[in-house]
Amino acid sequence: METLHSNKITKQTSSAPAQQFVDVAEVKEDVVVLKNGSLRSVLAVSAINYDLKSTDEQEAIVSQYQNFLNSLDFPIQILISSRKLNMDQYLEFLEGKEKEQPNELLRLQISEYKNFISELVNVSNIMDKDFYIVVPFSPVENKEKGFFSNVSSMLNPKKNIIEKIETFETYKNQLFQRVDHITASLSGIGLRITPLKTQELIELMYNSYNPALDLSKLPDVANLDLK
Repeated sequence: METLHSNKITKQTSSAPAQQFVDVAEVKEDVVVLKNGSLRSVLAVSAINYDLKSTDEQEAIVSQYQNFLNSLDFPIQILISSRKLNMDQYLEFLEGKEKEQPNELLRLQISEYKNFISELVNVSNIMDKDFYIVVPFSPVENKEKGFFSNVSSMLNPKKNIIEKIETFETYKNQLFQRVDHITASLSGIGLRITPLKTQELIELMYNSYNPALDLSKLPDVANLDLK
């Protein structure tokens, strides 16, 4: 199964840059481009409470999911991202409301509630889970280019750039066809599918490779509404 990152792990040295071990070449036009030329689209998927469904609903969900898996003629990767819930912004919001509250009794209740949330976060390991589907597209590349083909590319670099742009657009359209198929198949189960945009993909990369990073400081990152 193809994955977002390579399973091959080389021996790392303390002086080697971290980028050397990351297979992502760039993120553009809502697509992750890997160093080997293959593309990835990442879909954020909402969750459903399976246990609260009736028996008939559970059987229907399982049946539709089986049909979805049988309809796939390409591999997918299911990714679950777990991250400790950050309540700093919410605590700052409560602190602001506490200072603005003119009623002494309500201000005391807000203070007690704020302290309760703060203590709960400190003593409990509350995790925030996000679910994703990684959709791959690996074009078949002709690696055996002749001498005259290489010379032609060197003599006409503008034409070479245009051809690369057109090729990328073709591959991206084929990738998005797979995305549309997955979205249509899983929507019938009651799941909400949202393809990640460029900024959201960058946030996911930071979350994957820098788990200690405070993502709230990243600019222009839109929040997904999957509830």
